[in-house]
Amino acid sequence: MKIIPEIVKSFFKKNFRKGFNAYYLLVLTIILLTIGTQSIVQYSLAKQSSDAVVINIAGRQRMLSQKVVKEFYNCRYGEKCEYGELKSALASLRRVDTDLQEGNDKIGIFPLKNEEIRMNFAMLRPYLKGILGALDNVQDIENVSVSDLQYNEKQFVLLMDKIVWQFQKESEKDVRNMMVLEKYLAILSVLIVLVEIIFIVNPIINRIVKQNKKLEEIAWHQSHAFSNHVKNIKDHQYVLKVEKNPERQKEIIKFVVEELDGVEQVSEFMVKALKKA
Repeated sequence: MKIIPEIVKSFFKKNFRKGFNAYYLLVLTIILLTIGTQSIVQYSLAKQSSDAVVINIAGRQRMLSQKVVKEFYNCRYGEKCEYGELKSALASLRRVDTDLQEGNDKIGIFPLKNEEIRMNFAMLRPYLKGILGALDNVQDIENVSVSDLQYNEKQFVLLMDKIVWQFQKESEKDVRNMMVLEKYLAILSVLIVLVEIIFIVNPIINRIVKQNKKLEEIAWHQSHAFSNHVKNIKDHQYVLKVEKNPERQKEIIKFVVEELDGVEQVSEFMVKALKKA
């Protein structure tokens, strides 16, 4: 009879372990899906922030070229020339052109990968060099060709308008792609959770229901069949004490042995039922 508690203990240990393993798998999957979704969202936000900075700086690049020409006119024809402003605008024009193409970690700009935009920057380069080359030597402003400077500045602004538009279109495309990716990821998450519910959660529930039925069946045998055999043995034991007839005693002992066999059968049934559950 000592074997039954050990079987019961093993039964609960085995089934709880299965349940906890399935639970851990479900929780781990949800955690991984959450991390994946948040990573994509964070990357999308960082990319949109970078695109906003790029578009803003590219738009200011047009104004810088116009400011350079304005400062040139002030120095050439005006009464007061701010050489410092002119040199600062030229330096910014050169630096921003490099940042837009090569990237700048300090202000959150990624290196330019769009080949079409790079081609437009290549087309822009001669006009930028024309502006920078003409005005780098501020002491020689009187010899700068106004018509050449105006032409270079006009072409520069036209190409920068196109580049800004391309940056804007690329940013919108990235946003659309991220939205599509997030939708697919959401659908994938739902599908994975549904699959886990169907193939992990439902089997656990069905197993628990089945185990409960087994335990109820075992409990019934414990409370009825087992108890009946024990009661009959006690009754035969009492009769055996008062019975003086040897033949009758042998018959009573036979009944007791039969009841003990019944107890053994009930015990074996309980053990087998627990092992199958």
